[in-house]
Amino acid sequence: MQKITSFLSLLFILFTMGCDDEEVARLTVSESLIEVAPEGVVSGFVVETDAGAWAITNPAADWVTLSQSSGTQSRALISLTVATRSLTPRTDTLVIRAGNAAPVNVVVSQAASDFLYQLAVNRVSADFSFQGGSLPMTVTGTAPRWTLTADAPWVELSQGEGVAGTASVNVVAAPYTGSQNRTARVTLSGEAAPASVIEVTQRASYPDYNTSPIDPDATGMGSTATELASRIKIGWNIGNTLEAIGGETAWGNPLVTENLIKLVKQNGFNAIRIPCSWNQYLESNATAKIKESWLNRVKQVVQWCVDNDVYVILNIHWDGGWLENHCTPDKQFENNAKQKALWTQIATHLRDFDERLIFAGTNEPNVENATQMAVLQTYLQTFVDAVRATGGRNYYRTLVVQGPSTDVEMTQKLMTAMPTDVVPNRMMAEIHYYTPFQYCLMSEDASWGKMFYYWGKDYHSATDAGRNASWGEEARLEELMGMMKQQFVDKGIPVIMGEYAVIRRTNLTGDNLKLHLASRAYYLKYLTQKAKANGLLPFYWDAGNMDANASALFNRKNNTVFDQVALDAIMEGAK
Repeated sequence: MQKITSFLSLLFILFTMGCDDEEVARLTVSESLIEVAPEGVVSGFVVETDAGAWAITNPAADWVTLSQSSGTQSRALISLTVATRSLTPRTDTLVIRAGNAAPVNVVVSQAASDFLYQLAVNRVSADFSFQGGSLPMTVTGTAPRWTLTADAPWVELSQGEGVAGTASVNVVAAPYTGSQNRTARVTLSGEAAPASVIEVTQRASYPDYNTSPIDPDATGMGSTATELASRIKIGWNIGNTLEAIGGETAWGNPLVTENLIKLVKQNGFNAIRIPCSWNQYLESNATAKIKESWLNRVKQVVQWCVDNDVYVILNIHWDGGWLENHCTPDKQFENNAKQKALWTQIATHLRDFDERLIFAGTNEPNVENATQMAVLQTYLQTFVDAVRATGGRNYYRTLVVQGPSTDVEMTQKLMTAMPTDVVPNRMMAEIHYYTPFQYCLMSEDASWGKMFYYWGKDYHSATDAGRNASWGEEARLEELMGMMKQQFVDKGIPVIMGEYAVIRRTNLTGDNLKLHLASRAYYLKYLTQKAKANGLLPFYWDAGNMDANASALFNRKNNTVFDQVALDAIMEGAK
């Protein structure tokens, strides 16, 4: 029995000694503290062990995501992601265990955030011209709900609220007539989300150039439009000169001189129309300020006319087409602002001239329908209002407003009203007459028709019959003149026939040339005569060119008569 007891004691001692010699597993973790920024993080740590297996206890599973929470690798790279935010600081401890190794703790700590959700807009500013308009922006974010608000009524938003995701929103600014820039702020906000501010700026309209209006002055302004019209015998255009793009001489004519004005007056014309460009003489497109030097140059030419007792019609001509090619709703606001700025400056600078100076608002405004006509009416009304507002003699000055495309039929159809005016009987209408076009202006045949060389019942060619006018002859001419008489003259509104001419086809020869020139003289006399008989005031279009297919009456280089035949015909018609 004693031997058995001793043997068991020996076994116990050996067993105990074996237990004391068991190896402890190795466990190491590369990080003990992971600090997370408010916006979150993707980080990681390395677990190394020889225990054969490991596991991570994650009490922060609601905000800390691990790429792996257990495994059998001896070395594992654990990716740790914090994708959310917290309005208060938060900390939790990950516990890593492996076999009989002592557990290792990794503390994860995230700083407090000012917000929980992402919310952003891809625009920090919106800059508008005075015309207004729309600018796009994109809102993106995770906020469950967001709002956009503007702090000024002139700013509109196509969408004022939304939810998480992506949304396209337009910022819209209304047209603006003020003379000072204006600003507003659009704010994007959401609960527990960052706010963003879009700074909105709208530039002022052109400056108000009516800085020195004066009281109405009727001195030298006693005549009504009808009374003025009765004194205008026949008019002439200084064509392709002051309206020439590139400068007064850019289209081949010399500078206007007082000697030219005297030549025109001596040959029977007592009125001159001055087609004039202004847009190319601006100091700045942004301000529409006309250069003082150009205002003075135009004033000089007007002064020469008045000094020689010649009536003057001064306009804004084609001018690059900024107005007359854009009688459209989309350009209406912009062009009215510019029309006001230009006419205010022109009228102010020339305010002291007496009634012999007449202003004309446009030239040949391209209008083909009632919508465009409605826009043109606003341009003409702006012209009238701008001139009148400068005061002085301009308050009583006779003004000329143009029919649509200055076309007789279009005017008869679409121009059903004149602009309103603060003074009665101080307005004229204007049309131009180049009918038939194939005879008056066409210089080469086209697919739709051929040139006419001969016009008038007694001036058709028997040998060149294909070039006889086939429409637009005497009867039609009288019909069109009668339309304007009935629509305007009979109602006390004089009509300016601001342009008319027939090109000289001196490339013809022999009898054909002789017949053409006779036909041309007949046309000029007949049209001048019938226009005056119906109360229209004819102004011949002289562009200065003395080559073939041109219409010059005078040689401006030496101040002599160039086309005596045409001049005589016009004067015969004007008697």
